[in-house]
Amino acid sequence: MAAKNFTAEDAKSAKIALIEDGERGRQAVHQVVVAMRANRRTGSANTKTRGEVAATGKKPFRQKGTGRARQGGNASPIHRGGGVAFGPRPRDYSKKVNKATRRLAFSKALTSRIEEGAVVTVSEFAIADGKTKSFAKEISGLAKDAKRVLIVGKDFTDETKLAARNFQSAQLISADEVNVEQLLHFTKIILVEDALETLASRTSN
Repeated sequence: MAAKNFTAEDAKSAKIALIEDGERGRQAVHQVVVAMRANRRTGSANTKTRGEVAATGKKPFRQKGTGRARQGGNASPIHRGGGVAFGPRPRDYSKKVNKATRRLAFSKALTSRIEEGAVVTVSEFAIADGKTKSFAKEISGLAKDAKRVLIVGKDFTDETKLAARNFQSAQLISADEVNVEQLLHFTKIILVEDALETLASRTSN
């Protein structure tokens, strides 16, 4: 397999919509990445209020005559083992981004990586023997010195997926599933030619 540098002219030939305006789409990329990271948060942090802790309702000492501040129970936040005042409660951090913004962000991210020269194409990508060693050798030949490699194709054989499973610095992803964050994160992006049609449909209006 030989890799060819994927240029803006190649993208236009493949009917992939690029963002030629340098400023257009930058805010969309920011919104999508923030939303993706927010949507991964579980929001499960939780503390008990004074009404939820296991504590007796008995007054710790009498109301008057002790010289101390009056206390109604041991569940107060000022007591050890008491409830937490203004602590975290379960919440939903998810953000919604409309379809047009997601499409614009995807086009902008792909355009910027193409302009950087970080995208190459191959006619096909398959590891017949399913071995990680063969996969590593292939990646080294296609993207030499790249720390992180993303291979985008329409689909991959079971042997290829098996070979890539234990290779930490490279990832296989289908053209339907690749997202903005992945396009920006990986040092080198390898596009299999059968993925270009899907990418074109994801960038066109």
